[in-house]
Amino acid sequence: MSLLTVDKLSVAFPGHVAVREASFSIESGETLALVGESGCGKSVTAFSVMRLLPSNARIASGRILLEGTDLLSLSEPEMREVRGAKVSLIQQEPMTSLNPVLSIGLQITEVIRRHEKLSRRAARARAVELLDLVRIPDAHRRLDDHPHNLSGGMRQRVMIAMAVACRPRLLIADEPTTALDVTTQAQVLDLLDDLRRRLGMAVLLITHDLGVVAQWADRIAVMYAGRIVEQGGIEPFFARPLHPYSRGLLGARVDVDADEHYSKNRLSEIPGSVGSAAGQAGCSFAPRCPVAEPACRRAVPPLVALPDERAVACPVTVVLAGGPHGAALR
Repeated sequence: MSLLTVDKLSVAFPGHVAVREASFSIESGETLALVGESGCGKSVTAFSVMRLLPSNARIASGRILLEGTDLLSLSEPEMREVRGAKVSLIQQEPMTSLNPVLSIGLQITEVIRRHEKLSRRAARARAVELLDLVRIPDAHRRLDDHPHNLSGGMRQRVMIAMAVACRPRLLIADEPTTALDVTTQAQVLDLLDDLRRRLGMAVLLITHDLGVVAQWADRIAVMYAGRIVEQGGIEPFFARPLHPYSRGLLGARVDVDADEHYSKNRLSEIPGSVGSAAGQAGCSFAPRCPVAEPACRRAVPPLVALPDERAVACPVTVVLAGGPHGAALR
């Protein structure tokens, strides 16, 4: 049984459906990257798992199973016991996620005492251990600092320390390196991967950076306009992306390791925008797709399993691959 199974999840806002029958799973100890352009529904999916959606959003259908338990069936008090203890979230911007008027030590110990019922002294000692774990120097001195006393990279490490304080089974990292410089990005991602191995966590990594995906993820799920359009292992994906959208994403990526200097090569682009298919039937990517056929505009293509443990929601690709060798994923 998978650690997390998201089954046909749909999330609606007034006048807009942000996530449309999204399905994917994460195994214990693995890193799954959820990728796509801004506005594709990645963060909404993450907040759905945590059940932290804004008040004007509702989960229209689907299931979210954590170790076999449907999180959507839990009461709010029961869900509070899950957050932090079994599933944790690292948000995009640590400066706005941390409370600016409380010390980082107080914010970390609050998480620990909420779930583990430790004394203040024991929780403070544990907080020092966590800051050491995320490689913050002079942890015992930094404990009384406020967020504005720390650099962006150190604030992100504090967020990670809070997220792993109770050794959750699943860590959701929503664009965890967006506001960081390249060197600090690599340090934070290396830290997350080290913690994943040491603590035995699974990681749902939400990003639009395919370079990060190539280096840190085990599997990938590509999301477009709220739907999962491709899934598979990292090496097969980068060697032969199946969905036209995936090929467009890779074509728009700068390859600084190419034999020719990247400045000599013209980058391809995906015409249009994510919302260009609003109100239209069929495949949402059809208006931007270079290989779209009339049938693509009539019906939403199902996610079809292929023999190499990959899946794609594109009838043109399935035919080119030799026909639907697998059944539509449910």
